[in-house]
Amino acid sequence: MALAARISIATLGVSDLARSTKFYQALGWKLAEGSSSEIIFFRTAGGVLALYPFDLLAKDAALPAVRTTGFGGMTLAINVERPEDVQPGLDAAKDAGATILKHAAKADWGGVSGYFADPDGYPWEVAWAPRSKFKPDGSLDVG
Repeated sequence: MALAARISIATLGVSDLARSTKFYQALGWKLAEGSSSEIIFFRTAGGVLALYPFDLLAKDAALPAVRTTGFGGMTLAINVERPEDVQPGLDAAKDAGATILKHAAKADWGGVSGYFADPDGYPWEVAWAPRSKFKPDGSLDVG
């Protein structure tokens, strides 16, 4: 049996559930019905972002709950339809309380991208790629 190639939920372990919830709501994201006082869900174009207390997420994954600083080996990305949408997207994140890691700039791969960190330091890329296509629901169509 093969495992289905899909990312259904990306869960971020957060230090303050209420603070992180307010941050993502300030971006304009809407809570999904399944949210509770223990776990928060946001529907996105193509999947679900979940917020869960860091220590509890580590315990659930049977991993030590050790916070580190610096790059953790992964990023999340929000692709936008036009190159001129990248910097305003970063500005919206900053207005919501994010830290800008890298302002919008032309990338070596031909697009435009920049990065912000959410309140727990998770890095998010806002990017436009020249050959990006989007489905009617806003999800990325990679062909």
